[in-house]
Amino acid sequence: MSSVQPQLLEPETDALEVGTTATRANGGRARIPWRYLGRRAAFYLFTLWAAITINFFLPRMMKGDAVTQYLSRNRNISPEAADALRSLLGLDSDKTLLQQYADYWALLLQGDLGVSLLHGLRPVTEVVSGALPWTIGLVGIATVISFTIGTVGGAVVGWRRGSKADVLIPITTFLSTIPYFWLGLLAIAVFSVNLGWFPIGKAYGVGMQPGWNLEFIGQVIHHGTLPIATIVIASLGGWMLGMRNMMLTVLDEDYITVAQAKGMPNKRVLWGYAARNAVLPQIQSFALSIGFIVGGSIVMEMVFSYPGIGKLLLDATNAKDYALMQGVFLVITISVLVANILADIAYAFLDPRTRQAGV
Repeated sequence: MSSVQPQLLEPETDALEVGTTATRANGGRARIPWRYLGRRAAFYLFTLWAAITINFFLPRMMKGDAVTQYLSRNRNISPEAADALRSLLGLDSDKTLLQQYADYWALLLQGDLGVSLLHGLRPVTEVVSGALPWTIGLVGIATVISFTIGTVGGAVVGWRRGSKADVLIPITTFLSTIPYFWLGLLAIAVFSVNLGWFPIGKAYGVGMQPGWNLEFIGQVIHHGTLPIATIVIASLGGWMLGMRNMMLTVLDEDYITVAQAKGMPNKRVLWGYAARNAVLPQIQSFALSIGFIVGGSIVMEMVFSYPGIGKLLLDATNAKDYALMQGVFLVITISVLVANILADIAYAFLDPRTRQAGV
């Protein structure tokens, strides 16, 4: 009597569960790619060291120094006071360049970025921390709004390719080609001078004392609406065009065809599969834009007389205030690195291929 051994049937593999970044791994929870994240952390630590080193040596390679520039504006300073200023700024000629570099690192690890001659010997950390929230609050909000609208709009336009929605791409692209300073001045002329809807510039009204009260917050929002709107209009085209092009590429993939053939709702295919895969390159670009918020706001702050970090950097460069320049450059460097680290982490959790490479 022959017995028939029961055969275990393997579950049918769904084509949508293989090879896409929009699905979970079959093993349950996705493992944390520690090796991948460790390699990236080592790379960023080396990049931070290189940036800080360049930040130290670059001002010292320039002609003159901050004290010489300061003495040209204040001729009543004695030689002894000038030597004391050089010692205070880490420019003591009695020390070698290597000793100055070691002292710079020692102070940096203590959170001491020096003092600013342009702001009456105030600590650089205090000067930068006073200007940084204005830039992050204004340009950061505008970048997030622009990224969100552009990414969602680009996904919809790419999904409905060949429809009337395609007209949004040339319009937004044309607006992004207009120089920002011209767009800002045009917005001021129309909405501030002629219509009187918004203030011409500044972060809040003259005579207003900053504080956490409704009147001050309302003025900050009122003064910041026009700069935010111009930044969104100027940068919207890039986000929308990039997302639309990625959607066109993703829509030709086999798993999209299989999903549509299985009768999945269009909304699920659009947002659950197509847009989720197409958005991956946008994340890296978004991280770079977040990082450059700190240093990329010079033109906007000049046009709208906004008291942010961009205007601070411009004033420090004109005055050759090297300590303040170094502090601003350091903040820019750290912001770019942190933004890229967050993008790498997002990649590691959104893209299973990255996790498999880091195992």
